[in-house]
Amino acid sequence: MAADDLSGVQKAAILLIALGPEMSSTVFQHLKDEEIEELTLEIANTRSVSSELKEEVLNEFYQVCLAQQYIAEGGIGYARELLEKSFGNEKAQDVITKLTASLQVRPFEFIRKTDPGQILNFIQDEHPQTIAMILSYLPGAQAALIVGALPPEKQADVAKRVAMMDRTSPDVIKEVENVLERKLSSLINQDYTIVGGVDAIVEILNSVDRGTEKHIMESLEIEEPELADEIRKKMFVFEDILLLDDRAIQRVLREVENSDLSIALKGANEEVQNVIFKNLSKRLAAMIKEDMEFMGPVRMKDVEEAQQKIVNIIRQLEDSAEIVISRGGGDEIIA
Repeated sequence: MAADDLSGVQKAAILLIALGPEMSSTVFQHLKDEEIEELTLEIANTRSVSSELKEEVLNEFYQVCLAQQYIAEGGIGYARELLEKSFGNEKAQDVITKLTASLQVRPFEFIRKTDPGQILNFIQDEHPQTIAMILSYLPGAQAALIVGALPPEKQADVAKRVAMMDRTSPDVIKEVENVLERKLSSLINQDYTIVGGVDAIVEILNSVDRGTEKHIMESLEIEEPELADEIRKKMFVFEDILLLDDRAIQRVLREVENSDLSIALKGANEEVQNVIFKNLSKRLAAMIKEDMEFMGPVRMKDVEEAQQKIVNIIRQLEDSAEIVISRGGGDEIIA
């Protein structure tokens, strides 16, 4: 009998027999009770295993472990390439097929390592719902670059669809995957996959440039005010510095370059300027005001970049629990 003729449970039983009782007991610690019972019964019913069959099973296990390692390092495409070099095309395909039958591989894995500019060329002419679905599976930073490069009239529509997305049918994902990458098989799990939602679009908006963020939020406030409010509660924009107490503002300002602060305040409203100046020493406040006066007109892009730097500092300090942002909705501080 060859290894290909065995069931998964039979192969697992042979593997555990080959590993020995000490190592097998360690494996059992990570299994469910029903899995342990099934394997125990199979091991008990396995009378003898030829050295050739044991070798086949061990080799297959080794190949699957290699494939999992390669997928973790660089995705399915990377794993396939290395396996082909090691075992040949047919064996590599066999290992990938066996592995993905049980492994939950994230849809659109093949584009997660692709340059955002190339992805944009793939999807920019697709329907906004299709773009939203694809972006929901990409890392926030990668998706942010793509959203920022979309036409302005499409940005808010796509953002809205990401935020309102709930469950996507495997058949729909498979169809889109096949269009984008015909050479790869469908690697998705057959259960419905939950993607998108408010947290997904917040992660994207936190990473896009300030101009794109403002445009999307302004459009959502008109079209979907409740959704915009829910998103804003989870975000932090430059004007929200008013939500910080004086101690937190002073902590933030210690990390900000004076040149960035001058440019950021150049485009800020009077209320924000007053709060910032109040938390600076009189000497430094006078110096910043003087810099703002003598720098003359500045490009909106430069103002937005400077404000984004400060927002990033605020978010970093919040993540490290050095400051607290009172967003409402349960974030109030109780003394």
